[in-house]
Amino acid sequence: MKNLLILLSAFSFLGCRQSSSNSALQKKVDSLQIAVDNAYKPGLGEFMSEIQVHHAKLWFAGKEENWDLANFEVGEIQEALNDIPKYCADRPEVKSIGMITAPIYNIANAIKEKDENKFTSDFTVLTATCNDCHKETNHGFNLIKIPDVPPVSNQIFKPQ
Repeated sequence: MKNLLILLSAFSFLGCRQSSSNSALQKKVDSLQIAVDNAYKPGLGEFMSEIQVHHAKLWFAGKEENWDLANFEVGEIQEALNDIPKYCADRPEVKSIGMITAPIYNIANAIKEKDENKFTSDFTVLTATCNDCHKETNHGFNLIKIPDVPPVSNQIFKPQ
């Protein structure tokens, strides 16, 4: 009987301790959830601004036939396009992102082929597709064009 009382006391003690442990664990989970909920999450505008800069850099890299840089820039655009559905799934505009897939694929091929004429033609289509997407999503006021001047003055676009 004495052993049974000791055993019951031990279980009782462990039960209290486990309850305390569960409470501490729940507090940590709650704290982490608050941190996740409040973590920075880029909005669609941030992605579009990033794409716009890479679009301009892509143009100047291609015009200078710096195919390595052009390939890098088209990859950066693709990376941003891939991230948009992850971070902006709540935006209805995301449904239209797929329309840019073929123009990105075509310009990537022009870069692989190192074909400046195809690059220029495909870049024009890419730019027009950006504008078509903006129109379709009621953002037609945001008109994109082939750039006149590099977006940054501290980068050399000619291959070295």
